[in-house]
Amino acid sequence: MKWSFNRARFGAILGSLGLCLFLMGGPSQAAPTENSASAAVPGGTRFAIVWRLRGDVTAAPSNGSNPRKLREGDPVFVGERVRAAAQAEAVLKTEDAGVVAIRPGTEFVAERFSAEDKPTDSFTVRLVTGSLRVISGWIGQTNRSGQNIVTASATIGIRGTDHEPYVLSPELARTTSNPEGTYDKVNRGGTTMQVGDNKLDIDPGKVGFVRAPSRTKDRALLTILLPVLLDKVPNFYVAGEFDAELDRYSATADQDSKRQLEQRRKSPAAAAVAQCAPTDVAKAWLADLDGAIARNDAQAIIAMFAPDVAVRATVKDKDGKTTNVDLGRDELAQSTIAAMKALKDYKQRRVWTDARLTELAGGPACDRISLRSVVVEQGKLGGKPYRFESLEQYVIELRSGKWIAVKAETAQQ
Repeated sequence: MKWSFNRARFGAILGSLGLCLFLMGGPSQAAPTENSASAAVPGGTRFAIVWRLRGDVTAAPSNGSNPRKLREGDPVFVGERVRAAAQAEAVLKTEDAGVVAIRPGTEFVAERFSAEDKPTDSFTVRLVTGSLRVISGWIGQTNRSGQNIVTASATIGIRGTDHEPYVLSPELARTTSNPEGTYDKVNRGGTTMQVGDNKLDIDPGKVGFVRAPSRTKDRALLTILLPVLLDKVPNFYVAGEFDAELDRYSATADQDSKRQLEQRRKSPAAAAVAQCAPTDVAKAWLADLDGAIARNDAQAIIAMFAPDVAVRATVKDKDGKTTNVDLGRDELAQSTIAAMKALKDYKQRRVWTDARLTELAGGPACDRISLRSVVVEQGKLGGKPYRFESLEQYVIELRSGKWIAVKAETAQQ
């Protein structure tokens, strides 16, 4: 299939992939980025999407090579080592509608994650150093035993929870005059700290503690490694930049994640998959895309495209000369965010939509759909009005319970 790409549609709607000047009378290439997420991210299971970000936060393969600088809207994958600089913070939204807030100076690895509404769903994060604020999603309700935070000295399980595990380094322990080890502060719900067969339940407002094993030189003193409740919250627990927003999120997190799970189970798209009804899926997906555009929600738009999305833009300048530009999700993310700020008075209507199951070896597949749709739209981009009709074509796949585009094409009529 020839993947030609209309600059107008994706310029006005998806942030124009950095090429909107083609419509304004002069060709422009999308600038190469310092590190391309589409090239650098590993394959495999997606753990979360970057929702909020301040400062330098990186993700790298388990061996630490070729770290990529995270941006809002970027995916984080199972097995990646995530590090936040000393003054950096980030908030990740997990695939089960949960949240992982990364504090300054933190390093962790999402070792296991599956959110498919199955008994095997799991969430295991190994916290190396620093602190996280974790607000559990539906895995915390449907398979609590499958959600854990693991440190060098303890394993923390949850009971439908908003909590803050903290691995205090030797340096910070000396600075704050607190013992080195694993701490866990519960904001809502409850957690269980476990060392061997020894468990400690932690209720809201309380902090559990397990001393770092490296600080114990005498095996006869093993008892000091047992989890204990502290009398007060240690002084190193401080609110992050995004905590006010997280407090609001946490207040209804259990109900919201449960509602999203029920909607997922009952959604027309999910039912359509069971019945192999591709047009219903396509219309639902396009409605989500159009809604995000109308709201100027760049992050929601970006999340609808796969990290490995294939995009080829065939665009014309004012003299009619055509240029082909191959783009990845990293360029899509940057240009979408930029162009959403310039898009005003946007209106559109879809004339018709058609969709078909993609033929694979052995017959049609119900988790991969090719769709075509004619759309008429108008608005202002960078203060200049535009109006046109275009034919859009996408290939969408069902990944981790969510439909995302893996290919895209648009041609102005």
